[in-house]
Amino acid sequence: MKKKPVQSSKKGLYFVIIMGIAIIGLVVGVSYYIDQAKISGQRFGNSLEQIQSDLKKETSDYESRKTIWQDGRLTKDEILKISETHLVELEKIAERYDKLKPPQAFTSAVELFKRSTQTQLESDKLLKKWIETGDNSTKIRSDEIMQQSFEYETSALASYNTAKKGYTP
Repeated sequence: MKKKPVQSSKKGLYFVIIMGIAIIGLVVGVSYYIDQAKISGQRFGNSLEQIQSDLKKETSDYESRKTIWQDGRLTKDEILKISETHLVELEKIAERYDKLKPPQAFTSAVELFKRSTQTQLESDKLLKKWIETGDNSTKIRSDEIMQQSFEYETSALASYNTAKKGYTP
């Protein structure tokens, strides 16, 4: 008659062991998920930083060559070839935004960064046309569109920083 309490306590012990294993498994799973989210977020951040760095370098190189042309040390044909190469590079950079896999909080920032780059591309196409034709209205329009590109960039940075402050994987 005393065997029933022993058998009942074995069932309770098994239940406690199974629950302990389940809790440990859950903790390990959640920890793994958080680590993967951090790694993914870091990878995204590094990729976005590289795109922005490449964009800055390409823009800076082009601006310096444009200054050399304005100083008369490059011919019109040379700056037009440089401009064409520059436009191709900007298109490649803009396409790289599509390959990013941003966390949800950063989606709008990435879209604004991309829009800024696309607007800069549009501005630089008009700048090339100005170099070709000398039509100052084209240069003025290029400057207006470049201002819009800066506004997108400013908004993108604000959106990114806001998302970064509130993001916890």
